[in-house]
Amino acid sequence: MKKVVVIPARFGSTRLPGKPLRKIGPKPLIQWVYEKALSSDADRVIVATDDSRIEEACRSFGAEVAMTSPDLRSGTDRVYAALEGKEGDLVVNLQGDEPFIEPQMVNALFTKMEQENLDMATLCTPISEEEYMNPNMVKVVLDANSFALYFSRSPIPYLRGRKDIPLWGHIGIYAFSRHFLHKFISMEKSLLEETESLEQLRVLEQGYKIKVIPVEYKGFGIDTEEDLARAGKAVEALERESV
Repeated sequence: MKKVVVIPARFGSTRLPGKPLRKIGPKPLIQWVYEKALSSDADRVIVATDDSRIEEACRSFGAEVAMTSPDLRSGTDRVYAALEGKEGDLVVNLQGDEPFIEPQMVNALFTKMEQENLDMATLCTPISEEEYMNPNMVKVVLDANSFALYFSRSPIPYLRGRKDIPLWGHIGIYAFSRHFLHKFISMEKSLLEETESLEQLRVLEQGYKIKVIPVEYKGFGIDTEEDLARAGKAVEALERESV
């Protein structure tokens, strides 16, 4: 099976304009993400963008770039557009603002998709009670076979004083089979998706399943100036450790 990672990257972030090109240490954010993907088992890694500045920057460090329409409604639509005319049986949508995603996390998605012949898979990680209460941390509840029951910005499940229930935070990286990706982008946006602003709810509301793989992950996405500064400090700490 041909495995592809596509990294959607937009210039026009509301909270952090020009986000993919903002520097973390010596490299722009998008380069950190691309290099992590390149170290995975993917046969091909593509940056999908609608902005010539991002295209130019990515080509400068040797990335393959697919230029896509600025009118596309989501990053997943951009992923699908980037694959047009290209081979790819399994596709990972890796957000362009996740510089700390590890290659083995991408590999875990590819492996699980192949082993179980899945339509779609994603990742989760254990979270603290403080993160559980934070609406910026998306929570997921799993069934007995590690399929998602629901994703929410609300604290789910409701604990009612219990301390023995695992709390899972969602990591926003998705794997699709090629045929299901086509089906997904053809679906109308759902009521729950628009209510929570979580596109994966479109899948559950239509009755399909999403496999969720638990991993240990202490990284974070970049959404604000504070995140950028925190990432810079994390990179500096790693560089000191490697000396």
